[in-house]
Amino acid sequence: MTLTVRDFRPADAKAVADLRRLSVPHRIATPQSIAYEMAHAAPAQSLRLIVAELDGRIVGAVRATLLHDSSVPGRAAAALHVHPDHCGRGIGHALLTSAEEHLSAAGATRLLAWAVDAPGPHAFAESRGYRRTRPARFLRLDLAAAALPPLPSPLPPGVRLRTGADLDADPRPLHAADAEVSADEPGDVVADAMTYEDWLVRTWEHPLIDLDLTSVVTVDGEVAAFSLAATDGLGRYTSAMTGTRRAFRGQGLARLAKTASLHRARDAGCTEAFTGNDAANAPMLAINRAFGYQQFAAEWRYAKELGRD
Repeated sequence: MTLTVRDFRPADAKAVADLRRLSVPHRIATPQSIAYEMAHAAPAQSLRLIVAELDGRIVGAVRATLLHDSSVPGRAAAALHVHPDHCGRGIGHALLTSAEEHLSAAGATRLLAWAVDAPGPHAFAESRGYRRTRPARFLRLDLAAAALPPLPSPLPPGVRLRTGADLDADPRPLHAADAEVSADEPGDVVADAMTYEDWLVRTWEHPLIDLDLTSVVTVDGEVAAFSLAATDGLGRYTSAMTGTRRAFRGQGLARLAKTASLHRARDAGCTEAFTGNDAANAPMLAINRAFGYQQFAAEWRYAKELGRD
């Protein structure tokens, strides 16, 4: 069998999406989302998608990008996926080597990657010089059968529930809220340099984002909390980001936003919901477990300083 490692081609989009769903079923992907991300990548990302082809079939892929939405220079990320039937054949090694070389040439000095919480992925990462940093939890909700809490009626004075589509004429207030919440998220690198123009492309216009299922809570007309919804058209829903601006925290507004989004998602035919949280994000983990989410998978973040082999 002949293994070929090469750059992504538009015709590969379905095969890469299928591979991602098989490798990490708690993350959603579609051929449209793969193609969109590659076609609309900002130059500052230095985005490269590399695939491994075995006798004409894609059996592995790695997405390598600079984290240009952080004010800390030199940070990069790689997302590696190998078909479960082809692990242990050097495919992951070949792909990750290509990703490291590309990102190092693009100016990256520290590379971050996620590994499924299992002995094999841990051993692979550590053999490559990566060190474990922090865990994340991925939760699943049987949305078709879940006993979702009812929406309060009436809403508190000054509080209004809107959809993302309601803000389509001017989404800048939602960008400001997303930027503030993202900057406060626990993690290895802070996302504190998200420009409005980049957010429009990477979030607002992304084909996975469903503006009708996205919920926005306003207080006296100001965006206070939100829950960005993403769907794959196959009955799967995921929370792309849920949070509350600093001035409005402690009032249950993120829970309100997510409650509204989940109700609309179920009404739209979604049958299962996924979400992911840093293990240190106790408030969101508590909110999600109160909805009935149960742990589905766990991953560990790994980091490697490039140029120190």
